[in-house]
Amino acid sequence: MAPALTKFAPAERADKSTLESQAKMLLDIELLDKLYGAVNEIVLILNRQRQIVFCNTQFAALLGHKSNHELIGLRPGEALGCIHSCEAGGCGTSEFCSTCGAVRAILSAQSGRPDIKECRILRGLQCDAMDLLVRATPIEVRGEPFTVFAVVDISHEKRRSALERVFFHDLMNTAVAIRMLSETLGSAKLGKISEVSSSICQGVQQLVEEIASQRDLIQAENNELPVRQVELASNAVLTQVLDTYGSFARMRRCELETDPKTRNTVFRGDPLIISRVVGNMIKNALEACREGQKVLVGSQGDDEWVTFWVHNPGFMPREVQLQLFKRSFTTKGAGRGLGTYSMKLLTERYLKGQISFTSTEADGTTFEI
Repeated sequence: MAPALTKFAPAERADKSTLESQAKMLLDIELLDKLYGAVNEIVLILNRQRQIVFCNTQFAALLGHKSNHELIGLRPGEALGCIHSCEAGGCGTSEFCSTCGAVRAILSAQSGRPDIKECRILRGLQCDAMDLLVRATPIEVRGEPFTVFAVVDISHEKRRSALERVFFHDLMNTAVAIRMLSETLGSAKLGKISEVSSSICQGVQQLVEEIASQRDLIQAENNELPVRQVELASNAVLTQVLDTYGSFARMRRCELETDPKTRNTVFRGDPLIISRVVGNMIKNALEACREGQKVLVGSQGDDEWVTFWVHNPGFMPREVQLQLFKRSFTTKGAGRGLGTYSMKLLTERYLKGQISFTSTEADGTTFEI
């Protein structure tokens, strides 16, 4: 049989009889099962093909399996339901896997170097996110090489940290801008008072929007976000988000305009959630722009779908593209990184839509929902 295609780690797998023999050998070591069953960490033992040949009860309980035997032969990402584990030759073999901390740690251990890394996983159609701390250690059992793969779920810690830092970072920026405008109001000339007052109102609107955005994301992750289907016009949606982010564009000294290809479409959807996603796309695009560059926002529709897009002239390196939509990934510094993840979560879980992007040096970057 021809070897399976891979874009990163080897795709070959052990046959059924080899897996059964390896699993039996490890289960026969009575102390092993008791030892790893007594710890809080999830512990797997992987063979040279990165397949599970042993797991403690904590892992099976996490996945809702009644028997550890159901997991034998799977790779970690396949057992966890990673959205990329069904690509190419399975877990570890897609281009996306080249940025996965879990696969990298396992490969390092297989070359004789214990390793510890963080791993970000998106699971299934509901966009469930997991942040894991993984430790891979090489061992030898009866002359055969294996990898002990220990996992700690740090999802709640990462989620809280990112939410807090994004929330306070964005709130502080907006609040400082409002304070500066307020200080100029007292000394403004009569003809300028109206202009400064308008800017303050826009800043307050932005502040309220930031608070509402974080509230909605928390509700969305807790499956508590209400969805209200009403008839909408796409042009009205665009007008609203362009008004909301106009002051942010001016602060960045960038242009924010409607794409000439835009065509109005009447459709049904939740106005708040759609505005939140399109607004996030605009904010990310503006943050990626240099002074004087232009962001274009547009929409079109047909009998089945309405599409919204946001384009900026910037280009994302391939390594960045491969990690977009993961909850803790960011290019903006520690604790940031919920923008693209929230866009995917809200679009796919709550709007039942699809989100995608293209990014090339020649044409720039376009996000679509």
